[in-house]
Amino acid sequence: MPDLTILLPILIIAIYLLSSIKILAEYERGVIFRLGRVLSQPKGPGVILVFAPIDRIVRISLRIEAMEVPPQDVVTRDNVTVKVNAVVYFRVVDPTKAVLEVTNFLYATSQVSQTTLRSALGEVELDELLSQREKLNLRLQTVLDQHTGPWGVKVTVVEVKQVDLPEQMIRAIGRQAEAERERRAKIIHAEGEFSAAAKLVEAATLMAKEPVTIQLRYLQTLTEIGVEKNTTVIFPVPVDFFPGIQRLITKAAGEDPQPPAAKQGT
Repeated sequence: MPDLTILLPILIIAIYLLSSIKILAEYERGVIFRLGRVLSQPKGPGVILVFAPIDRIVRISLRIEAMEVPPQDVVTRDNVTVKVNAVVYFRVVDPTKAVLEVTNFLYATSQVSQTTLRSALGEVELDELLSQREKLNLRLQTVLDQHTGPWGVKVTVVEVKQVDLPEQMIRAIGRQAEAERERRAKIIHAEGEFSAAAKLVEAATLMAKEPVTIQLRYLQTLTEIGVEKNTTVIFPVPVDFFPGIQRLITKAAGEDPQPPAAKQGT
């Protein structure tokens, strides 16, 4: 029968070696502190040995984290108070810095995102905040990346999700949009009237050169009326036809067609 004094140390050593085996996933890295000093390179992925209590491991995930920035009260440059929330996508690119340079890189990134959101959006006007989202997102990403870079954290995307406006500001924007649409409608209508008047001038000039075109238009109008099977037929009469009839009537009545002013002159 084997001696227990020999088997017991062997068993303890085997258990210690088994407990020292750590498995890191493909997206994980292990920052190893050996006697309080960090090793130059993080371990992983795969199987690594961590000899406690000499070694201490801190697991860091290299996957992209999505963090929502809670709604922040922002006063824009034109003194409009709005509530803005956003979402920040970031990942750890240097596990050693993420452990050494900051206590909790997730909490630190969250706090700097909130302060940056308030300060950066407070420098723009409301119209720019509503219409130039892509420009503001890029600006926020650049500022955040400058703050988190020393921590080994890379900010990849920043998106402003929602802008909550006061009720009175929503009504004012609606009135402004309505007035803008009316202005554009009036301009388009005026441009149409101008184009139509120009075409009418060209048509009148052409008809003055060729009077027969007036008769052709009369015939075309009668043709269009006849298509509808109407019982009433309208004959277009030129406006300058009536003064001639008036002169004929006055001449037949024996009156002088000239005006009274002409008689006094004679």
